[in-house]
Amino acid sequence: MDPPLNPQPSPTALLHPDPGFGWQRRFWAIFSGQACSLIGSALTQFVLMWWITSTTGSAAALATAGMAALLPQALLGPLGGTLADRYSRRALMIGADVVSAACMLVLIALFLTERVELWHVYTMMSVRSAMQAFQEPAAAASTAMLVPASFLPRAAGLNQTLQGIMTIAAAPLGALATSVMPLGFALGIDVVTALLGVVPLLLFRVPQVKPTSAQKTSLWSEFREGVTLVWQHPGLRRLYALLGVIVLAILPSFTLLPLLVKTHFGGGASDVALMEGLSGVGMIVGGAAIAAIAPQRHMPWILPSFAVACLSLALTALAPSDLFWLAVVWWVTSGVAFIMGSAPFTALLQTTIPNHLQGRALSLLAAVMGLAGPIGLALAGPLGEWLGVRWLLVTQGLLGMLASLLGVLSPTLRRLDAAAERPSTERLP
Repeated sequence: MDPPLNPQPSPTALLHPDPGFGWQRRFWAIFSGQACSLIGSALTQFVLMWWITSTTGSAAALATAGMAALLPQALLGPLGGTLADRYSRRALMIGADVVSAACMLVLIALFLTERVELWHVYTMMSVRSAMQAFQEPAAAASTAMLVPASFLPRAAGLNQTLQGIMTIAAAPLGALATSVMPLGFALGIDVVTALLGVVPLLLFRVPQVKPTSAQKTSLWSEFREGVTLVWQHPGLRRLYALLGVIVLAILPSFTLLPLLVKTHFGGGASDVALMEGLSGVGMIVGGAAIAAIAPQRHMPWILPSFAVACLSLALTALAPSDLFWLAVVWWVTSGVAFIMGSAPFTALLQTTIPNHLQGRALSLLAAVMGLAGPIGLALAGPLGEWLGVRWLLVTQGLLGMLASLLGVLSPTLRRLDAAAERPSTERLP
């Protein structure tokens, strides 16, 4: 039988146009540059959080730092996502990296002149968080345009593998840097890696679906379009809400880990680096496994993996003080499980949401999670002083596990994979 004269493109092709010739070189150049930038940022975060831990020894101070690092991104995320769909995503990523590097230069000067105070660190963390509100939705929405649709599950796995590499490199390098050089010089690494992330963006074009004149409206209207997209999609609406609950429950665990190691296990920066480094190894294993498997159905991986990750966080804090190795095992298990759920979660969103709306939809998710995080940290500060950091983390891990398991029981969430296979007109009412 002869093929039709005007074959209709598949829904996947409509959502994710072919990236064109030479996409591999462009993807790997930008991916490698962003890898360097992320490692530098994670190293900086480790150095600053350990400085706060050793200087104050306060759960409230760490919780405040966590809120400074999350709240601006949550508040500005919807605006960043709208701009990422409306304007050049490459320009947004470059501008955000440059401003973040400038903030780090200010902190370097303050540390080297010994004039730094806690509020200086909080302020610079807040500005960098605001820049992430513009950089992250632009980067996430760009990924789908840099690779063919068939490569998206592997790209998600590679991105999660990068998170593992980042964790492995950042924590030990941060501990090493603080032990061999002044803190100001250690922070300078972030400036160098930020420049390495910008260079490929200057050399390569990032494909982007341009909105038509009919699609261009006011910023407020475009933001509402992203909210409406998620709100009218039952599966996305419930998934966003569930992720917000999970983040509210468990995010303080990551912020308060240095204090747990110091107060319960009697460890130092090198012990925190060991835990985070080995967790990064687990994240690489989990990300590489997802990249190799490239599952076409995502929901069977997402919520069960998040449940295991939350339970493992609780078991980390439950480990006896003289069995630090057991805490490390559970922390690594949590990292593996988290990536086994996070990579399919990213791929699910990229295959469910049209690319020209992804910036808004992904930034809305970042806003939900970003607002949940500071709320959790605000509660964790006084609760940590009352319960102690160990039992606070146990409680949070168990609550996160319960929320994940409740999501597994939702038929609407289980049907998200089936909805992703329908044409876009059916998928997004």
